[in-house]
Amino acid sequence: MTTNDKIPQLRMLAPESFHEKLTRRAIFKMGSAAAGLAIVVAACGGDDSSAPATDGGDSTTPPSGSTLASGDWSRVINAATGTLAMYTWGDYNDPLLVGKQAEDAIGVSMKVDYFNSNEDLITKLATSGGNSGFDIVVPTGPYIPQMIEKGLIQKFDKSLIPNMVNVDPNYLAQPWDPNNEYSVCKNWGTTGFFWDSTVITRDLVTWQDFFDACMNEARGNCSVIDTGPNVWGAWCWANGKDWNGTDTADLDACEAFLVDELAQHIKKFDSYPSTALAEGAYALSMAWNGDARQAYFRIAEAGGDPTVWKWALGTPTTELWMDNYCIAAGAPNAEAAHAWINWDLIPEISIQDLAYHGYHTGMKEMPTLISELAPDLEFGDMIFFDESQVATMSTQEITSAIDRQVDIINKMKAKAGA
Repeated sequence: MTTNDKIPQLRMLAPESFHEKLTRRAIFKMGSAAAGLAIVVAACGGDDSSAPATDGGDSTTPPSGSTLASGDWSRVINAATGTLAMYTWGDYNDPLLVGKQAEDAIGVSMKVDYFNSNEDLITKLATSGGNSGFDIVVPTGPYIPQMIEKGLIQKFDKSLIPNMVNVDPNYLAQPWDPNNEYSVCKNWGTTGFFWDSTVITRDLVTWQDFFDACMNEARGNCSVIDTGPNVWGAWCWANGKDWNGTDTADLDACEAFLVDELAQHIKKFDSYPSTALAEGAYALSMAWNGDARQAYFRIAEAGGDPTVWKWALGTPTTELWMDNYCIAAGAPNAEAAHAWINWDLIPEISIQDLAYHGYHTGMKEMPTLISELAPDLEFGDMIFFDESQVATMSTQEITSAIDRQVDIINKMKAKAGA
């Protein structure tokens, strides 16, 4: 499958300004996690009182629960009925928030299906002719302009999403949707690797280290993320190349290595390896930070020893991405989609979701929210990154090379037999 089969590509120049926003103002202000956990509350300009506050401003009925964040928040909850269908990345919301809790709070019954890549999402919507059956979809930012261009998503009725005021302005007005007419931040994250230190006894630091371990200690027992841009990106980051470049010689060299040398050692192309890691399926996985964080919990729940597992952001470069809530064109229950997105932007709901999936959700006053609503948050250093780490992250552009990137991963799968 290639995205260009259905949709002309639009070159995105936007992500660099997104990276600058995140680096200079949002993330560094959030503070790093001391000893992996402590959030720097003093960096936040909001009230640091731990006492729950009553609703303020435009707030109406608060979500259920004993603790409310202090400060002035919008907590409007709009009722809806019927079934709400979401098409999203795997295991990407607290099950309660797409299950009973949503039904109790809003009145909808939810159905959730999953995709492995933005290309899969776009193909599904493009081939459905506006009848995909999905209400909420969750694309990564740079893919949104082509989805707007081809009529795959519809404009919000922003009067139905008053809780958007709770989102930090640094995560609004991104160049792919400057007025947030079609999208709002779900969360953002990055990519690294996760390995069993009893199998790979050396420290892995760089993407070259990752590839070397895949071909040696973890050969036949490693996984990579199941998207063309990610495997192309990892090769670029390992070789000092721009992953937004389109040079044919670089693409040829990438294909020669990934297909002819690496693929035979890959056990599976797995965008969500946390469950398989808990089952002992891999000794080494390329993973998004939230899924790797979930792996620690799942390994412990399965009776394994999470302390032998290590996580690292790949150096010298890795990615920075933001996924977004959108409403599909032809959504059968757009009213419920608005209601659920609005509900998910209530701070208490957002932090509940963050604690589950392990990605920064873009709420205002994040340090205060964590200190008040999730003071025992574990593995915070896998969610909140310091300025030096963010400086190594690069955002994706949609370029003319994307078809080739998809072709490379398909050839890898054929060679690996996966």
